Amino acid sequence: MARLNLWRWGVLACTGLYFLVPLAASVVFTVDVPKQGITFDAYTRIFSTGGFGSSLLLSLELATATIALVLLLMVPAMVALRLGAPRLRPVVEVVCSLPLVVPPIAFVAGIGTVLKWGPDHLSRTPLFQTFVAIQNPSFPFVLVLAYVVMALPFVYRALDAGLRAIDVRTLVEAARSCGASRAQALLGAVLPNLRGAALNASFLTLALVLGEFTVAQLLGFQPFAVWIVNVSGSQAQLSVAVSVLSLLVTWALLLSLAGVGGRTRTASSRG
Repeated sequence: MARLNLWRWGVLACTGLYFLVPLAASVVFTVDVPKQGITFDAYTRIFSTGGFGSSLLLSLELATATIALVLLLMVPAMVALRLGAPRLRPVVEVVCSLPLVVPPIAFVAGIGTVLKWGPDHLSRTPLFQTFVAIQNPSFPFVLVLAYVVMALPFVYRALDAGLRAIDVRTLVEAARSCGASRAQALLGAVLPNLRGAALNASFLTLALVLGEFTVAQLLGFQPFAVWIVNVSGSQAQLSVAVSVLSLLVTWALLLSLAGVGGRTRTASSRG
């Protein structure tokens, strides 16, 4: 038992070093300026640099819309799959895993080809305005659609794990026996037990949107990740400082979601 505990602590220590050493090196690079010593100018310049606020706000808006849309699509679909067609689960799993197989460069090339249909073939139809609207630079909804597809593997795994932990059929039948409709059974009996899984899916989607670069760059938009890369060309210390700050913000969001999920489970167990 002592050897097993020692092995576990050794693995944890190596894992911690693997993550903390690069982060520490990045922090040192941002605060240790030659001939000036320790300074935090790189961090104080972040909020005054052009494009920081607008790009971060755009990424957060895209993340919020993506989370809402992917959960709205996947939660009812997963519950219906669990209740009515469990044999189709392997098929749905394969379909939701396809974004992991398709390279992002190929994915965005396909999106670009579809977007070209607007001016080439739909200029005299009402759909042309739809193609224009989803490419609005102030809020490119086409990125939301792309991120929903890219988030499917992670959302599916998170929701599937949550559904495996509960007996969906028994919950729905109990709610129906009390006079609830199917929609009321879903909202009142199933969804409260999926809050933890939904929070995990939301965090994974948020991390995906905040860090995604390829699709946004090739489609010509500038969310937060693209702004970081553009800044890095002329201000290396500033770009690393922004990366460190975004990593810390992501960790803070993870801890917040974990805390919310823990309080929700505690309240549910007490109730």
